[in-house]
Amino acid sequence: MIEQIRKYLGNEAEELLTHKTTTIPSSSITAPSPTYIDDVFTYTNRNNQVLRSLQSLYGTGRLANTGYVSILPVDQGIEHSAGASFAKNPAYFDAENIVKLAIEGGCNGVASTLGVLALTSRKYAHKIPYIVKVNHNEMLTYPNQYDQVMFASVKQAWELGAAGIGATIYFGSPESTRQLQEVSEAFHLAHELGMFTILWCYLRNPEFVKNGVDYHTSADLTGQANHIGVTIEADIIKQKLPTNNGGYNALNMGESSYGKTDKRIYSELTTDHPIDLTRYQVANCYMGKIGLISSGGASGENDFAEAVKTAVINKRAGGMGLISGRKAFQRPMNEGVELLNAIQDVYLCNDVTLA
Repeated sequence: MIEQIRKYLGNEAEELLTHKTTTIPSSSITAPSPTYIDDVFTYTNRNNQVLRSLQSLYGTGRLANTGYVSILPVDQGIEHSAGASFAKNPAYFDAENIVKLAIEGGCNGVASTLGVLALTSRKYAHKIPYIVKVNHNEMLTYPNQYDQVMFASVKQAWELGAAGIGATIYFGSPESTRQLQEVSEAFHLAHELGMFTILWCYLRNPEFVKNGVDYHTSADLTGQANHIGVTIEADIIKQKLPTNNGGYNALNMGESSYGKTDKRIYSELTTDHPIDLTRYQVANCYMGKIGLISSGGASGENDFAEAVKTAVINKRAGGMGLISGRKAFQRPMNEGVELLNAIQDVYLCNDVTLA
């Protein structure tokens, strides 16, 4: 298994597989394990129904009872338009094929829209944990707007048999305060009804691009988004891999004043290595007590290599898994299954260790 992983990583294999972090030590974080729910969530305010729902997620699929998760997310029919998302593989206009891919691919759960999961719930909700994405950014309003609004209620998710709900907050956007309030209320109700919660902690503001550098995926800004996410009781945080650092510093150049930071974030708590940058994201999730899953990203020419690389970085940083959609469903189902399995093999491989 490790040789196949090395093959996918190519020239980056040695750097990624042997890196030893000198920033936040692995001994200080809570790493995923078969006893993760017992070790963390039994001490929280989550009720027994939430614990059972979480166990259904961590106990399903090829990664069952490892502490790691592989989730198939398909909400792009709303977020990116159905045509743009499914034209490469029109079979996925049929909602049932989304669920079939998650099951055949050995995923822990499937996250999608109310419509997709409601249409298939009586056939599959007892076979794989359902995660209803309750808010979306739609791309039909002219001109396009960028605002996550509620498409579904928590009660609707509960009624169709969902084990959890998911939501997005666009941190940094003018609408983020309203979104934060809406999602916090939704998460509270979901927990009351026994469902777990996943937060897509994304940044969105054109001002986060400075001098041609995009800081939407800087470690310091995404880390703070994660920290706000766990504050409203997200049980899992979804975040993009960090690609740089110094977002706060860039936004405070000239006469501007933005946020608060500390030079030790950049000199002691991170380096420019992707595993160390991701470790900082994990640290902001209560030192790993709330699991960090990394986004799989858009589909491209090197999907298998990119997905495996992302999984290796996430795992070695102390993350809990990958949530990958377009790379899997924008190809024939057998290839999508193969890609999901390649991701899962990283988490099943004992040779890929915590950095």
